[in-house]
Amino acid sequence: MADRVSLTEEYLNDVSTRGVKAAELVGKQPESKLLNAFYQGRFLSRPLFVGRAEQQQLHADLENLRNALVSLPDRLFGGDVAAFARAVGMTDVQVSAIVRSRGTSVTRQTRADLYAEGAGFRLLEFNMGSALGGMDNADMCREQLQHPLLADFARRKGLGFVDTMREQVNNILVESGFTHDDHPVVALTDWPSSYTDLAPYMEQFCERWQALGLDAHPCHIGQLEVRDGRVWLGERPVDIISRMFLIEDLLEYPEAPALMDPILDAAHRGEVKIFTPMDSEVFAGKGALAMLSDENNRSLFSADELTSLDRILPWTRMVRSGPVTTPTGEKADLVSYALAHRHELALKPTLLHGGSGVVLGWSPDVTDDGWRELIAGALDGPYILQQRVRPDVELFPDEAGELRPWTVAWGVFTVANGYGGGYARATTVESGAEVVNTATGAYAGPILHETAAPQD
Repeated sequence: MADRVSLTEEYLNDVSTRGVKAAELVGKQPESKLLNAFYQGRFLSRPLFVGRAEQQQLHADLENLRNALVSLPDRLFGGDVAAFARAVGMTDVQVSAIVRSRGTSVTRQTRADLYAEGAGFRLLEFNMGSALGGMDNADMCREQLQHPLLADFARRKGLGFVDTMREQVNNILVESGFTHDDHPVVALTDWPSSYTDLAPYMEQFCERWQALGLDAHPCHIGQLEVRDGRVWLGERPVDIISRMFLIEDLLEYPEAPALMDPILDAAHRGEVKIFTPMDSEVFAGKGALAMLSDENNRSLFSADELTSLDRILPWTRMVRSGPVTTPTGEKADLVSYALAHRHELALKPTLLHGGSGVVLGWSPDVTDDGWRELIAGALDGPYILQQRVRPDVELFPDEAGELRPWTVAWGVFTVANGYGGGYARATTVESGAEVVNTATGAYAGPILHETAAPQD
């Protein structure tokens, strides 16, 4: 049975035998206006591969994880979402935004960021909602599959991909209560401080959405106006706000809530739909992962649920004083354990995105004294400690045709229809970068999975 290791080894053997170089394998991705507007020419020279059984198991585990997260307010807080939000580290301003814009159901659009480790995958963080990068991965797949070497390999091995952007459009329509025949007006809406940099990409993205049936237009939230019982973008009445702004934007400056409040109030009155409502971010907070990992909550879940969670979720705890069960099953004081095992722990803010604020205890820049100060500052605050995950190295052809080792983060989507495809972000091992993020220079590439029986 094929798996990611055997597929990769066979493909790289084909590449080495043919002597194909990175520039050929990347294809015309750098010429794509959509892709280059965001990735700026940084494309991996091959896809990642995953076998059918692996893909199905991973998807089942991610669906179980999502369902477990969504159940936490009921299982732990008597259905009180506000109490749940405070427990994962939200401020009062953020809690208010979540309560006022809560949807009737929680979105099924998610992206898990994982490392491949040994025979499986381990979760780094779980993103949920509308502001997810990598939805353009099908364009990467199509471009790379133009090369005859990869095209032939994919045909022989029964490899394919999900058009995640098309699935995203379906998510927007289904979860907002529209159909394709409605041709709703969609405002792809960012925050003012980041809009200038993202506007070229958002324009390209909206063009693609328009081809898929959405009357889509890019903007930032300050360009929307609430009047006459509607939300307007210029003279266009908006049916759906596709939210790229984040819950953390509310804390950017004191006046920030004044930008968001009219929009949230309009959504609460039913004058516009928000895809996705702000509550998606409370379920995606790393504090929620700590609740799932906490030994005190294991009795809430069935044996099958726990087996699935344990397969992908590393040991994760809120930074609180008191006893915990360590990854080895022993009892210890959390602070004492953290100080004694910094080389095996990462300190992460519960609500920031894109690797912001993450401190890796094993980093050469972190000293014992510095770590002690960080733990003291994080105690009883919105921070988690997470067990270190050691990713398997992936090899990629370089410009000389040689294979170079990279550190790869897998981004795997779930959507309303099920498995939503995925994409990779990676940095070279020699760079020493361990927080893999496109905003800090990581390269991107697609994921191909087994969709049919191999032909050879």
